[in-house]
Amino acid sequence: MIDFQPPVLGDHELHHLLGEDVAFGDLTTESLGMATRPGRIRFFARDPMVVCGVEEAVRLFQLCGAHAQAVVPSGSEAPPETLLLEADGPAGALHRGWKVAQTLMEWCSGIATSAAGIVAAARRGHPDALVAGTRKNVPGTRRLSVKAFRSGGAVMHRTGLSETLLVFAEHRLFLGQEPPAETIARLRRQCPEKRVVVEVATPEEALAWAAADVLQLEKFAPAAVAEVAAELAALGSPAVVAAAGGINARNAEDYARAGARLLVTTAPHLAPPRDVQVRFLLR
Repeated sequence: MIDFQPPVLGDHELHHLLGEDVAFGDLTTESLGMATRPGRIRFFARDPMVVCGVEEAVRLFQLCGAHAQAVVPSGSEAPPETLLLEADGPAGALHRGWKVAQTLMEWCSGIATSAAGIVAAARRGHPDALVAGTRKNVPGTRRLSVKAFRSGGAVMHRTGLSETLLVFAEHRLFLGQEPPAETIARLRRQCPEKRVVVEVATPEEALAWAAADVLQLEKFAPAAVAEVAAELAALGSPAVVAAAGGINARNAEDYARAGARLLVTTAPHLAPPRDVQVRFLLR
């Protein structure tokens, strides 16, 4: 049984997307006098892709006055020519929803497909490796970005400042001479249900903060990650080693093989869209 995900955007937000494109009506369709003619629109995968955004696309067509249904859910792998969704209704409704729905699906599927590629590479390096997406999304698109990362099999590094403890050098600048162990203990007292994550830029910093729950190694080469992982193991540190900075499908396997169990990546946010082919039919 196929498990269809609910849209992550509500009707108000979807109406806003439509309003950007059809603020004052569809001049061409209305001027041709064809807005009420019945038709059908179908979306197909032109590229191989991990599908994402189909639920939002279906709802967009429904809000335009068409009857629409998803054929495959977000998170599905779709080879070329896979039927993704179809909608029936007046030509005016189909044309109003067409480009917004197509573009949304292409963009989301690009992120999901990229994330899936990094996940696959990381798990070739180690079966327990996790890929985590950063919050460096285009402003205003976070909920769709999170859905796309998750559709590709990734998790989220953090979706905002309110939910995780992540200590950067920019925080430590204001701590004066407070020893790392004292800072970590203070954070654990203040937030006992949270894990303490510390980003470090050198092997020396990693060892100084070895009491953290997660050590995020920023822009370390795989060989340096392996060295730090070995030294932490020798110290008996239980810290999870995370690699961040420049992680992509080409190097994820190397980082996971080197001992990084969490790979933090921005790359899917910058992925090119996947191509969704649209076909109109008369009814």
